[in-house]
Amino acid sequence: MWDVITGFDPAVLSAFIAAGLLLNITPGADFLFITACGISGGPRIGVAAALGVNIGVTLHVLLAAAGVSAMLLAYPASYQIIKYLGAAYLCYLAIHAWRSTGDIGTGTAAPSVRTAIKRGFLTNVLNPKTMLFIFAFIPQFTDPTIGPIWMQILILGAIFQLFGFMFVMVLGFAAGLLANALRLRVKILNKISAILFGGIAAKLVID
Repeated sequence: MWDVITGFDPAVLSAFIAAGLLLNITPGADFLFITACGISGGPRIGVAAALGVNIGVTLHVLLAAAGVSAMLLAYPASYQIIKYLGAAYLCYLAIHAWRSTGDIGTGTAAPSVRTAIKRGFLTNVLNPKTMLFIFAFIPQFTDPTIGPIWMQILILGAIFQLFGFMFVMVLGFAAGLLANALRLRVKILNKISAILFGGIAAKLVID
């Protein structure tokens, strides 16, 4: 495993971390749910919601490691297919982020810690966009020459979760205190995210 970890190109790994942080700050279903919980239930409920979402991400990463590896073993040429599908999906996210109104509601917020964790998990796991993003996103940063793809996906997934978890925990805690500021800045975040997602998609196709 250490050979795989040290085999990653530092520039590629830095780009992966930056892109992962971009995903987390993009207002989507998870972002809005965590924020809604923080606004309506306070920091404790917001953090619980973030924990539930992160548990869901763990499941998606494990499924991606198993699914992508199986596909590449059966069809080696599928690596390029995954690359272009990933680029296409990033373009879709860019368009969606650009058009989003960025409204934050509290109607789906949870009344207790246990419920927040449960709903956070379900919000993430039952959202096909999360699964598609992880399935299409993480494999773009793998390299068949440095080791097993499944191991690379697990390593990259762990890195993605580490930074993502820190962000969503802060988001959940701060949501109640910074509710008004978040409402004002969601639209700006959407525009920035749209531009960066489009740029990443273009880079994938060009490379």
